[in-house]
Amino acid sequence: MYDVEKVRADFPILSREVNGKPLVYLDNGASAQKPRVVIDAMTHAYEHEYANVHRGLHYLSNLATDKYEAVRGIVARFLHAPDPEEIVFTTGTTEGINLVSYAWAAPRMQAGDEIVLSVLEHHANIVPWHFLRERQGVVLKWVEPELDGSLDPQKVLDAIGPKTKLVAVTQMSNVTGTLVDVAAICRGAKEKGVPVLVDGSQGAVHRPVSIPEIGCDFYAITGHKLYGPSGSGAIWIAKERMKEMRPFLGGGDMIRDVYRDTVTYNDPPMKFEAGTPGIVQQIGMGVALEYLMGLGMENIASHEAKLAAYATTRFKGLNWLNIQGDAPGKGAIFSMTLEGAAHAHDISTVLDKKGVAVRAGTHCAMPLLDFFGATATCRASFGLYNTKAEVDKLIEALELCHELFA
Repeated sequence: MYDVEKVRADFPILSREVNGKPLVYLDNGASAQKPRVVIDAMTHAYEHEYANVHRGLHYLSNLATDKYEAVRGIVARFLHAPDPEEIVFTTGTTEGINLVSYAWAAPRMQAGDEIVLSVLEHHANIVPWHFLRERQGVVLKWVEPELDGSLDPQKVLDAIGPKTKLVAVTQMSNVTGTLVDVAAICRGAKEKGVPVLVDGSQGAVHRPVSIPEIGCDFYAITGHKLYGPSGSGAIWIAKERMKEMRPFLGGGDMIRDVYRDTVTYNDPPMKFEAGTPGIVQQIGMGVALEYLMGLGMENIASHEAKLAAYATTRFKGLNWLNIQGDAPGKGAIFSMTLEGAAHAHDISTVLDKKGVAVRAGTHCAMPLLDFFGATATCRASFGLYNTKAEVDKLIEALELCHELFA
């Protein structure tokens, strides 16, 4: 039995007030709040266990190294990945995708080669490929979603041509909550010999993930959306792809030997991790993933599905509210605009006065907003600790907006 009130008690910040109102935090799509167990683990690490990793033989260095390296196994379990050595630590999904762009794609692509993208993508899964377009003449092929925000896997597969070298696609839209059938895309792409990168920033937060079932070549996650600290993240990379990658960053840990006239690189995953890492941040992410697995990702998905269904029903009663993307099976992420002159920033400001925290703007997804004909939207994104009562508070605040701006 999923006890949301018990879950909420694990998050200290949820007991505070904002503008004299109980906090209703609905900006989880941008960054989630942290449970006490993560906060305590990071504090403990700094107070009692901190030292640099991999480089010392003293007690604290060995302890910190053990705690830090154990997180690879935790990430592998969370993703049902076959081998912890396929996990590369990053500062988040953005770095993970840039790693693939620089270390795998750039040396393998030339002018005229193609990368297939969907219009649903976050800028983190667009801009690194634009670098290759600008610098190497790589062609970006765009696949548009349906009007309800859904993405037909066959349309993605149909976009693959003889010059396609990569498909890069999100598992869940951060704007609409659209869930993409990435497994179907990976199966079809594999038949055509084309690797697939999956942006799991949102998908891994809201659904159980199994790398073998998805069948991708790269899968990136970010810690701060997974109820862990900012500056933490990881990317799973298939071993055969790792062998094809050159180093991205140069420095300590990613080398074996350095001389005046030569350098020998370390084995993966260390080959792609240069310099002193975010030691405590990664430890915190590991604790956060253990917390999620303790709750059960299936239980979290079920809870959020009920929230999404309830919110959808309530939204339908507001005939002056426009929801961008209402695809079946979508996650509990809703982007909206009000009919009339109210700007998303105005809506967000009014909601904040009621203690309701939402996001306003383009959500780092300008091609998708352009597809919907919007310059900005107001986004309410729900998480594992949100409740139906908070949906009601959101509705009340939106009704006040309508009264003010109608």
